[in-house]
Amino acid sequence: MVPETNVLTSAPFRLSPAPTEPDLVAKYFRALGDPTRLRILELLGEEGELAAGEIVARVGLPQATVSTHLGCLRWCGFVATRRAHRSVRYRIADDRVTGLVSLARALLRDNSEHVAACAAIDERR
Repeated sequence: MVPETNVLTSAPFRLSPAPTEPDLVAKYFRALGDPTRLRILELLGEEGELAAGEIVARVGLPQATVSTHLGCLRWCGFVATRRAHRSVRYRIADDRVTGLVSLARALLRDNSEHVAACAAIDERR
């Protein structure tokens, strides 16, 4: 008998067996907390749909790095895929994602100095 795969231990992310809603919301925002992932979401928001190779070329990072970010975005439900012949094409999975990124940018315009100076939120953590 093959043991059942536990999604909490086989997925790219790992959580305790009983995460709280704040734990999940914080993790959701951490997925957006990477500049490369945000750039990918913005590209897809502008273009509608791109092949993985097109994303690699536009972001200017190695294919393996972009693939890791795309996997994160896909796993968390930010992007969806479809196979088109030999390539995989990516698109925003839900229009609310684009709205969320736009809202964050609008809020940042009003608070950019405070965000820039905040030592408690540091990308090295």
